[in-house]
Parts: sequence; structure tokens; C-alpha cells
Amino acid sequence: MYRIISGQWKAKRISAPKNFDVRPTTDFAKEALFSIIENRFRLDYSSISVLDLFAGIGSISLEFASRGCKDVTSVEMNARHAGFINGTATELEMDSQVNAIRADVFEYLKKNRNRKSYEIVVADPPFDMEVAQYEELISLVLKNNYLKDNGVFILEHQSRTKLQHPNITDTRKYGNVSFSFFKPNENTVEEIEDTEEENLPS
Repeated sequence: MYRIISGQWKAKRISAPKNFDVRPTTDFAKEALFSIIENRFRLDYSSISVLDLFAGIGSISLEFASRGCKDVTSVEMNARHAGFINGTATELEMDSQVNAIRADVFEYLKKNRNRKSYEIVVADPPFDMEVAQYEELISLVLKNNYLKDNGVFILEHQSRTKLQHPNITDTRKYGNVSFSFFKPNENTVEEIEDTEEENLPS
């Protein structure tokens, strides 16, 4: 069970079937996360797009939708969980805002390179994921234009998992859960020069 913290469906409790093996972000951690998003990034929910990776049963996706976000894409490998997100969104009349896609996150990111950019990308992978997989996930998001220039990638992980990356701007710890914040890649001098060379007449 989880609770929608704010917005249209504030205090609404969402209960998944008992046989679902899920670990929704705790209400405490989620409330802290959205406080950071609102105070630091000052984004207008009604005008942003969100990509929610490893969406589980929709705790983060439905929170964004409740707060007015009209474009939430949820990627979840488990078909029943993805169906639960879509079903709950329909029940709460948020089905036009939330689109849950059943897919492996890594394959989804590889297949949809450079197709769409988002103001916010959130990922809550399994806590037992290897550091090498975290690194692959970070690389796929940052190197394939999933983030807009003013965007942020927020990665949830165990606090004991220490991530190091030049794009990390902050990590906030809430008990066993931490959120690491990544800025978008910036074009390097070499990349700019390569682009200029490609555009030169042959």
C-alpha cells in the first residue's frame, strides 16, 4: 500500500493485490523527494513530461499525475504491475496522463534512443542491482537525449550503494533509501568540433 501525498488525489491510499512482490518508495522518502523537486527545480507540473523507470505499481507516476503532470510514461517489466498502474490511473480518471508500458527498462532505453526528452527521469531499480548495472542505466539515460537541457535524472538506490559520476549534483539519504540527482550531459569541445566537421561540405 502507498499514499498519494499531494494534488488532486491527496491522501488517497492505493492498495495492490497481496501477491504482488513490490517495494514502493516510502511515503516519507517520496514526500522528501517531491519537496526537493518543487523547491529546487521549480517546475510547472502541468507543462513537464516525466519518464518513470522501474515504475513498480505506480507510486511515483501517480504522484506526478495527481500534482497535475499531463505526460507520464511508466516503464515496468512485470505485466501485472504495468496493468495495475494503467487500471488505477483509469479508476482515478488519470488515464490520459499516465501511460504504463510493459518492457525491460534497459531494452526500452536502447530501443527509444533520441526519440523523446523529458524534464524529469526517475528510476527505482531493484535494490540488489549490481553497480555495473547502475552505471549502464546512468549511461543510457544521459547519453541518449532522454533529458532536456533543464532536466534532471533522479536515481533511487540503497544508501549503502555509493555511486560516483561526474554528473551527480547531490545525493540525499533517507534511512536505507537515497536519491542521487544527475544533471544532463554537456557537449564537450570535442563533440562540438566533431559536429562542426560533419556539417562541413565534402
